[in-house]
Amino acid sequence: MRKSSCTVIATLALSVLCATGARASVPRAPVLPSEVTATECVEGGGVIVISADGDGSGSFTTLCRGGVHDGQAVT
Repeated sequence: MRKSSCTVIATLALSVLCATGARASVPRAPVLPSEVTATECVEGGGVIVISADGDGSGSFTTLCRGGVHDGQAVT
């Protein structure tokens, strides 16, 4: 019995998608944010976001948002 080409292609596509999904579901260690300079953040396409800490101590948190260094602390 001969299979149609659509059945063969669908079977191959399904096996590729299943193999890719299995690799994607492997748990990975969380990536800790590292520190980048303000220049590295901007050159990587990011924007520096400065937010005041809410404890009244006058301290600030600066993070790089967007670009290559997204989520990393800015020094």
